[in-house]
Amino acid sequence: MKAVEPSMPSPSIRTAPYRVLVVDDSAAQRRLVAAVLKKTGMEVITASSAEQALQICGGPEGDRIRIIISDWQMPGLNGPEFCAAFRKMPRASFTYFILVTSHTETRTKTAGLSAGADDFLTRPIDLSELHARIAAGRRILDMQEELEHRNHEIQKSLSDLQAMKELVDRDLDEARKLQRSFLPGETRRVGQSDLSLRLLPCQQIGGDLVGWFDLSETEVALYSVDVSGHGIASALMTGRLAGLFKDTDVGRSIAFSEPEGPADPPEQVMRRLNELMMQHFNTDIYFTAVLAYVDLVTGHVRMCRAGHPHLLIRRADGRVERVGAEGFPVGMLPDLTYEGQTAQLHPGDLVFAYSDGLTESMDTWGDMLEEEGLIRLLAAARPDATGAIDDIEAGLRAHAGIQGFDDDVSMVAMLFRPTEPVVLAAE
Repeated sequence: MKAVEPSMPSPSIRTAPYRVLVVDDSAAQRRLVAAVLKKTGMEVITASSAEQALQICGGPEGDRIRIIISDWQMPGLNGPEFCAAFRKMPRASFTYFILVTSHTETRTKTAGLSAGADDFLTRPIDLSELHARIAAGRRILDMQEELEHRNHEIQKSLSDLQAMKELVDRDLDEARKLQRSFLPGETRRVGQSDLSLRLLPCQQIGGDLVGWFDLSETEVALYSVDVSGHGIASALMTGRLAGLFKDTDVGRSIAFSEPEGPADPPEQVMRRLNELMMQHFNTDIYFTAVLAYVDLVTGHVRMCRAGHPHLLIRRADGRVERVGAEGFPVGMLPDLTYEGQTAQLHPGDLVFAYSDGLTESMDTWGDMLEEEGLIRLLAAARPDATGAIDDIEAGLRAHAGIQGFDDDVSMVAMLFRPTEPVVLAAE
């Protein structure tokens, strides 16, 4: 990945002396205060009126002024009026403002603070008090500069993180497209039966995998896989598994131990997957799965369930049945055996497999949809495979509301219509 360039220059650490603006209509007072401040190493400029001071502050060097010491009583604008006008000027940094007055009443100081002053000096000026007020102002300015540096560092870090996030998001978006390419098309007609699938990752990429593959001219396999977790590692695992369920140029899918032979039973395939996970994948990731073979002519179903939710069959009359005995997830323990089961489909029946992200989806009250909620949605859904999945997704989104999905959701459905057997002509 290309390194992220720094997004903004770092502000320089202060090396120049503080610039102080002394504003007083008395030349003697200006000279006195300026002489005292210069002895402390400060850069001092002076102005004889508030109007002249505002011109200096608005000039090219005005932003370097960090402290202003202004007399209260002056011709034209007085000290508080000058302070109020100065505070309205756009500034790159904070300036500490000290008003000099012979008044000590609370009401006077309140008026100065309301105008934007930070501190006061009492006339006649005591030099020790002047030094103390300047030191207090410098402490505040130093803290303000430190906060500016810390804020800059935070902003720079956030900017760099945002740039990195955009790069990662672009990569994840491409990964999502690639992961979607692992799946077959969303719909397919096999014989007279219709198939449909849906993948709804809770993030850009997920750990669910659903689909189908051909076993023979009269038999098709449906599978639903849910890899533990739902991030990059899970998505990589689904990519590896997707390759196992496909015929390739170098061999047949994992359902075939003999390239030219018939498909192995689902329970044997599940055991082979478990051995592969335990022997060749050095990872704590495991997955649940259901694998079902459907005979397109007879409707006979052979299946195996490994820690996955039940396979559901909605009969043509609307009844929904759960099928498939429980089994251990794949990749969790070595030397596992799995049990095969059978079921029978009749014309108009719909077989439905899904991941537990569907039934574990929560509403805003924290209540899960549960299997019973899914069965109600399936019973009320349209009779075709795609319509049923569309209706279940709509019901699921209505249940989740603004909560959204906390886990990946995947579904695959098949509406069974018997295919006429091929009759060979007699020789």
